Amino acid sequence: MMWQEAESFIRQCYKELGKEEQIEERLQEIEEMIQRTGSYHHTYEELEYGAKAAWRNSNRCIGRLFWDSLKVIDQRGALTEEDIRDAVFYHIDYATNGGRIRSTISIFPPHVEGKSVRIWNHQLIRYAGYDEPTGVIGDPASIEFTKECEKLGWEGSKGQFDILPLVIQIGNDPPRWFDIPREIVLEVELRHPEYEWFQDLQLKWYAVPFISDMRLEIGGIHYKAAPFNGWYMETEIGARNLADDFRYDMLPAVAEGMGLNTRRNSSLWKDRALIELNQAVLHSFKRDKVSIVDHHSAAQQFQLFHQKEQKCGREATGDWTWLIPPVSPATTKIFHQSFEDRIDTPNYFYQDHAYKQS
Repeated sequence: MMWQEAESFIRQCYKELGKEEQIEERLQEIEEMIQRTGSYHHTYEELEYGAKAAWRNSNRCIGRLFWDSLKVIDQRGALTEEDIRDAVFYHIDYATNGGRIRSTISIFPPHVEGKSVRIWNHQLIRYAGYDEPTGVIGDPASIEFTKECEKLGWEGSKGQFDILPLVIQIGNDPPRWFDIPREIVLEVELRHPEYEWFQDLQLKWYAVPFISDMRLEIGGIHYKAAPFNGWYMETEIGARNLADDFRYDMLPAVAEGMGLNTRRNSSLWKDRALIELNQAVLHSFKRDKVSIVDHHSAAQQFQLFHQKEQKCGREATGDWTWLIPPVSPATTKIFHQSFEDRIDTPNYFYQDHAYKQS
């Protein structure tokens, strides 16, 4: 099985890189390695191509136009928790880049039986959630993971925006947690371009979405720790993280500040509050010179990606339910299109929470 996946990947990789004359020699090396050890080792060039192609194949991502600009950091030599911690902190700092965000992935040692590297966090930077008798403080989506961190000995300050620690586990060793240095975490305080009262809500969000719990699969090799990031589309923060009633649920507070009638759905108070919340996110990120894209521009960029793929003889795959933005989807061309939701490899895959397997 691994040999078949490796062969398919190498042929695709070397063909796209213009190195077809090297395919057979490389395949012979890999076949011998698999027969001898049961696995094989990617060259950096293969690793880099595989990570980029995985982004290109990510059906749920609207931002794939920039797949070939991904910075790939090879961290397969990070063998201890401290090595991994330092590599993750470097990734956060490098990718954040003072707000000029760089799309980056760090790839840690691949999965071998009994010795996988796992990062417990869903995102490298995320806010804690506390289920208190008086109600939830912080992010409700983080309650379960916050409890796991507390079991390990971490203590938060029970605030609305406490940054969770980094939790690393190697094989069956006990997981270890590390506080993330504040100086490498960039956050944006949210203001509205017109409503001065908006600042009284004391909202903020972290600048970079670092996904850290997905598995990267390249040619039959599984990298269970391969955190990656792009930059935010404003609706991820303004229409989901802060707006969903099972997250920070800020629409009622925004509507109240606007003086809207929240007793009747027909007043469309949710829609109006949602737009202003997203406006605040865009305004604040741009004012602080932090990379972000609005959903209309992102949809146009996806169309360019779609066209480029066609010119290369490939058909862009996609999960329509994820590609349409959560605000005004019918105003984008994506809403009126259909895509084959086919899973090609290399790719990124969801995996069970590490703390549920420990």
